[in-house]
Amino acid sequence: MKKIIKQVLQFLLFLATGILLLWVAFRNVRFDELAAGLKEADYSFVLLSVTFSFMAFLSRAKRWNLLIRPMGYRPAFKNTFNAMMTGYFANLALPRIGEITRCVALGKKDNIPVDRLIGTVVAERAVDMISLVIIMIFMIFTSGDKINQFLRETILIPFRDKVFSPFGLSWLIWVALLLTAAATLFFVIKYRKNLRKIPLISKIFDLSKGIIAGLKSITTIKRKWEFILHTIFIWVCYIFMTWVVVFAIDNTAHLNLGDAIFLLVIGGFAMVAPVPSGIGAFHYIISRGLAFVQGVNLEDGALYAILTHESQMILIIIVGTIATYMIFRKNKGADNEISQIK
Repeated sequence: MKKIIKQVLQFLLFLATGILLLWVAFRNVRFDELAAGLKEADYSFVLLSVTFSFMAFLSRAKRWNLLIRPMGYRPAFKNTFNAMMTGYFANLALPRIGEITRCVALGKKDNIPVDRLIGTVVAERAVDMISLVIIMIFMIFTSGDKINQFLRETILIPFRDKVFSPFGLSWLIWVALLLTAAATLFFVIKYRKNLRKIPLISKIFDLSKGIIAGLKSITTIKRKWEFILHTIFIWVCYIFMTWVVVFAIDNTAHLNLGDAIFLLVIGGFAMVAPVPSGIGAFHYIISRGLAFVQGVNLEDGALYAILTHESQMILIIIVGTIATYMIFRKNKGADNEISQIK
């Protein structure tokens, strides 16, 4: 009961944060112009954007399979895809809960240890974050002054301040924490056999071991080039998914591919915000980014954000609902049995 109450309170907190960000994003927007823009938009380009997004989902599921195989498991592609989309669907309720949800779903479906699947998801997310940072750094050095300035002021400098400023302000605390962590690690390694006698500690050890095994899968992938090509394909789909929507609005149709990459970068960092599916944060940073870099008015910037974000949410709701049913349903016939690599 307490766990349910805690989850409900978390959901309400994250939802309230998202609503607050939505209010900040739309407080200066003229809603009559926004409504007119929604009526006049060319939704064929929005549909094309959704198509690119769906192609990226398929590629992501295949790439996840490549990470799972080195551990000795071969889940069916449809099960991997359904589990992944179930996770995206769960993220609409609570940020990041979908990462656990998809591991649990696939683990139950194909009898794969959940802790190992968590390790593969952590590895996958690390690859995605590194890819996004590389694209951002490339843009900082190759783009115009306005894009450069916006990226630095809204993402790079705040990130740098959060990470590095504490070292300058309270370095003694950081040294103490590092020494404490090192001493704890030494103690755990030296007395691990004795600590394993404690049931809770033993479970934590087993969980950590499984996660580490999942993380190691990225170093033992047999088809590395296929993994790299899927990663490239996913980001290409994301770029075109972002770009084609500009043609749905007359006042943003002049934006080029470079502008789309800029929107992808700032939108990607907004989606990391601790709110369900980046709601509010995405709308704010996209509308302000378009206004700062391209001089697009807030109404058209907000319209672009709505068409992009809400179309993706509708896709996730539709596909995620079907996927959740498919992954958790009880098959009348025999399920596809998992085959292990000998």
